[in-house]
Amino acid sequence: MLAQGRSRGPLVIGALTVLAHLLTANDSYGIFRDELYYLANAEHLALGYVDHPPGIAWFAWLSRNLLGDSMVALRCASALVGGATVVTAGLCAAALGGRRYAQVLASLAVALAPVFVALFGFLSMNPFDTLIWATLSYLLIRTLDDAPPQRWLLIGALFGLGLWFKLSPGLLALGLLSGLALTPARSHLRSRWPWLGALLAAAIIAPHLLWQITAGWPVLEFTANAANAKNLALAPSAFLASAAQQQNYLAAPMAIAGFVYLARGRWRTLAWACATVLAILLWTSAKPYYLSPLYPLLFAAGAVQLERWTAAPPRRWIRGLYLALLVISAAIMAPLAKPLLPIERFVAYQSLLGLSPSTSERKAVGRLPQNFADRLGWPELAESVAAAHRTLTPTEQLQACVFAQNYGQAGALDLYGPRLGLPPVISGHNSYYDWGPGACDGSVMIIIGDDRETLEGLFTSVELAARQACVDCMPYESDKPIWIGRGLKIPMAELWRRVKNYS
Repeated sequence: MLAQGRSRGPLVIGALTVLAHLLTANDSYGIFRDELYYLANAEHLALGYVDHPPGIAWFAWLSRNLLGDSMVALRCASALVGGATVVTAGLCAAALGGRRYAQVLASLAVALAPVFVALFGFLSMNPFDTLIWATLSYLLIRTLDDAPPQRWLLIGALFGLGLWFKLSPGLLALGLLSGLALTPARSHLRSRWPWLGALLAAAIIAPHLLWQITAGWPVLEFTANAANAKNLALAPSAFLASAAQQQNYLAAPMAIAGFVYLARGRWRTLAWACATVLAILLWTSAKPYYLSPLYPLLFAAGAVQLERWTAAPPRRWIRGLYLALLVISAAIMAPLAKPLLPIERFVAYQSLLGLSPSTSERKAVGRLPQNFADRLGWPELAESVAAAHRTLTPTEQLQACVFAQNYGQAGALDLYGPRLGLPPVISGHNSYYDWGPGACDGSVMIIIGDDRETLEGLFTSVELAARQACVDCMPYESDKPIWIGRGLKIPMAELWRRVKNYS
């Protein structure tokens, strides 16, 4: 039985969300760069990785061993978690006092937001992170609304679990602390339960923190390098404009109304938390989508505000119109968030809307946005490396290893290389650096990218063996020379220190 006041609408919308993502999981573009990396992480299970906590790697290992390697199997968990997030948004609306319309609107806004259409469609830690934030939002609404204080233990446990997938719940914790300190809800801080919840969260994430300590806190080096050299720094106005686009331009006013609703009501603690998270993200020049875990809460609060504003009959007609416009605008934007159209049709559609390809990183793009282009060219790269490998003598093939410049290249060769008879792949990028060079001694190395002058300084002989080209992948991945270096001049340990790249 559903609790009184709750609608079944969010359950239906959540189920349809899962179905839509499963039906479109096996797209014609291919596997995403980060998915390749998470699959590689799953082959090196640990308590931590250079650029993320271990949860996604363990989950990828479990999924792969239970469901196999198909695209649908790979992306099934993200679809299911996305559906659960949609339902949780409806629960948040109900907890904030919303009736049927508010619950349906909140769920629909989450299901159709372009950022979630994208993130719920492939394997990453972001769907899990969003569900954790949404569930924490629901629990905090209930707890601040005079629930038993012991619920802080459940909140602490959920914070700890969330930190196993992504460190961003730490931002929410800082926001929550500021909200509690600046509002009458500070009375909670005089109870032992929030502090016990914090200790429980610390205990749950302790194994990963110990890994970070023993590894020398690589996450700090990675974060600094990404902020300084990788992520595209945006002015606050550009950040907010991008966030509005990712929400759906028609849903953005609802998110703003949601913030106002929280700020004026008895949940102003959560409004302070949202403001604190936004301020930190603006200060650190973060990517706009880092704000997205707050959207289920803001959409829920905004939906309640709209429901109340349109309660009088003269305004009731606005409800249906807004829902219809939200669905229409989402349908227009969906092909820009998820690869639903073949490449040529997408390029034409993008041009029709007067848009140009985008990226959140300091990299040039071609005809496609980065989140589409990063799905292309990986099987072809493996074929090109295999062609270079076939030019080696049988003895050299036994000695050879492959060096990739980044985790996308390395992950592709880890996935496709074994069936092509390729030797092990190594790389200095992120956790691949931590995994080391293995048995590679540098006597024969196939190198993707780089230039002849640099390689001739490292090897006694350098030969151009093949060239990788892809039309619509990221430009920096196209037209890559594939070299064969023989006779490394320096010790492998020295080379390994040089190739370290945490970014």
